[in-house]
Amino acid sequence: MPELKANPTAETRPFATENASNDSDLSRGASDSELNQRFRPLFRDIAETAKHRENARELPYDQIRKLKEARFGALRVPVAYGGFGASLPQLFRLLTELAEADSNITQALRGHFALVEDRLNARPSEHRDDWLTRFAKGDIAGNAWTEVGEVKIGHLNTRVSEVDGQWLINGEKYYTTGSIFADWLDVTAQLSDDPETISTVSVSAHQEGVEIEDNWDGFGQRTTGSGVTRFNNATVNPENVYPFGERFRYQTAFYQLVLLATLTGIGRAAQGDLKSLVRARTRVYSHGNADAVRDDPQIQQVVGSVAARVYAAEAITLKAAEASQLAYEQHATKDLEALRALNIDAEIESAKAQVVVADLILSATSDLFNALGASATSTKHSLDRHWRNARTAASHNPLIYKEKVIGDWEVNGTEPVYQWAIGRGK
Repeated sequence: MPELKANPTAETRPFATENASNDSDLSRGASDSELNQRFRPLFRDIAETAKHRENARELPYDQIRKLKEARFGALRVPVAYGGFGASLPQLFRLLTELAEADSNITQALRGHFALVEDRLNARPSEHRDDWLTRFAKGDIAGNAWTEVGEVKIGHLNTRVSEVDGQWLINGEKYYTTGSIFADWLDVTAQLSDDPETISTVSVSAHQEGVEIEDNWDGFGQRTTGSGVTRFNNATVNPENVYPFGERFRYQTAFYQLVLLATLTGIGRAAQGDLKSLVRARTRVYSHGNADAVRDDPQIQQVVGSVAARVYAAEAITLKAAEASQLAYEQHATKDLEALRALNIDAEIESAKAQVVVADLILSATSDLFNALGASATSTKHSLDRHWRNARTAASHNPLIYKEKVIGDWEVNGTEPVYQWAIGRGK
């Protein structure tokens, strides 16, 4: 069984040729108008209090509860299981709109939608059906993968062990995004009886032995609930322990697409603030170009440039999502070479999108100040939150390595790394 740092290809996953999913169970797309009608009013409500939560560092418990009640987390669950059957482009469009309202919430749901996607790609079974039904009813998941400190790369200190017939998990995770809001935690761990094997474990968050803290100290995305999670003899259903190497192949692309939707939503929110402030501004410079700021062609140029960059970021994100949708739709094919090619496309397209979208949004959230003057730096506007949040989201997966992966693929045809780890070097 491969380690966390391994780069298994489709050929290492022979189960993809067995028990192919019923085509009617696939989530190929839903009605955009029905999705918009259901969720956009919620997004508007979330946006009304987002600036207050940002300034007060107030976690969005109530907002995520309302999203759960509306079953937003069931977007990707097939209709046959009680979900909406949305496609990946639809998911990321809605996540972008949610991020425009509050980018922290989109990122807080990153681990949830990744776990849903993993279950969608799993072998058909009663166990898989139970998970999809659970998500359809509103349960959400959080993420608990990363460990800090002296843990060596490719290894974990978190352990799952069987004690007197009961499976228990012990360890500590950091950057556990969204876990403080979650019903389930998607955890990486090593098996005590096989320390070379990395597993993912689905752990109920509502039990003794699970402690979650909101102690994320980053300067941006401060209300994602990305602090420490500790496990002290928390119980685990052995059916919820899975080999890490069997995770869905386009997962790195998927995780990045959530961040791209987050970035694009930040750009949309910044653009909205910029337009409102330009329209309302009455003070002009003696060496400006008009008697009203909104009529100054140079100010219009700044607004137009920001709008163009945000438009491009959204178009690129949705285009990249199409590649992951194709990989999903063919995940059970018997043509492993075709599946491998689709997963490569998904990874490379998301990497290219990451490199460009990050630059577009970071520059847009900085350049907007060129149209507003020193008064725009007032804390009452909180315009700095857009750049801080974008810089934080764009720092998760180093751009320089994505550029290297793209270049190595373009020049040498080197297959990208689907699963990577971080830790102390050898």
